[in-house]
Amino acid sequence: MRMAEVPVRSAKGAATRRNLVETARRLFVAKGYAATGTDEIVSESGVGSKGALYHHFADKRALFDAVLQQVLEDFAARAATKTPEFEDPLDLLREGLHAFLDAAVDDPAVLQVVLIDGPAVLGWDVWRLRQEAYGQREIALVLDLAVSDGVIAPGSTKVRSHLLLALVNESALYIANSKSRRSARREVGTTFDELVDGLRIANPPKGRSSTRR
Repeated sequence: MRMAEVPVRSAKGAATRRNLVETARRLFVAKGYAATGTDEIVSESGVGSKGALYHHFADKRALFDAVLQQVLEDFAARAATKTPEFEDPLDLLREGLHAFLDAAVDDPAVLQVVLIDGPAVLGWDVWRLRQEAYGQREIALVLDLAVSDGVIAPGSTKVRSHLLLALVNESALYIANSKSRRSARREVGTTFDELVDGLRIANPPKGRSSTRR
């Protein structure tokens, strides 16, 4: 094989993988994991055979995992561009967490792939690791800023970020599995704010800095 062929094959392989992930994402969102077969994914993607799928992914579950990570990455990117400026880091944190709760109602990909199918397909441990990869670091950064600004008392950022991630995940799962998601979203919102605001110092200093995600 000539050296010039290597980049071409690599680019084609990357394009095939991307095509499989995008096709699977569309089908998983529309039909759910259980109702989507690998034959359908191969046919809809036009890659030719199951061999192409299994060249890039060990099985359907591995493909789903790639789709879930893409959905989380896309959500994080959108949330970062939409977060407004806040004087109070805790308000910034709450706004970011609320965006995920809103997605449990309004974002079909987050709802179906991340919240409904995600825990069942990947198992709780792997699902939680994926959530941590795309959420915990952001939470920890804002918590550190809130401590620096005197908005919350010093404490373990690691513990607090874990607990807040668990809070938002459980809240989102509650919404996703409710008969009326919009009603559940309203109910969760009030309690959620009470718990987050419980971190706040009674009379924090004002005007220390403005923050942006």
